[in-house]
Amino acid sequence: MIIRRAFYHWQFIAAGTLPLWLLVGSAIFGSGAWAVLGIFFGAVLIGLGLLLVALVVYARKEVRETRALSYADVGVLALWHALIIAIPFSTDAAGWLSVLVIIAGFAVFWFAVWELFDAARRRVLAMVDLVEQQAHGQSAPAGAQHPLPNQPRPHQARPAATFGRSAKPEVIVIEEKRDRL
Repeated sequence: MIIRRAFYHWQFIAAGTLPLWLLVGSAIFGSGAWAVLGIFFGAVLIGLGLLLVALVVYARKEVRETRALSYADVGVLALWHALIIAIPFSTDAAGWLSVLVIIAGFAVFWFAVWELFDAARRRVLAMVDLVEQQAHGQSAPAGAQHPLPNQPRPHQARPAATFGRSAKPEVIVIEEKRDRL
């Protein structure tokens, strides 16, 4: 849990720190002036990408409530950040490493979007189950205010909806009397 919480905070810090590391590291490890200029523009784009991914991950309610990322998020972000950190160390392979960083950036972004939609889908299914339970006159689950989003939907036959009326139909007969004048 400590690593997951550390990455929760690190993802926002990394949006400013890693692009700065690209500039400082490439200047320290012997890149030329034109290479540093190119890295500057790349660092700005990588910083925006890091911020965008951090915001998409932060958009998930589970992440905001627990203030921790999932282990899958930690693994994907750790790989991407390690690739970014490695660029200034190897000036010979910086071109290939830059391509890998861009591909990994797109993959991390779409992974974060997929996780966001999956979390939203689980929450909607849990809400639909809750509404169905209340429509059938069943009470909410005893242990929680709302059903947990990770639990699978039960596949059982349910009786037809009666919409608030009893299963046995009631008949009301109204007789009309006319007053004669």
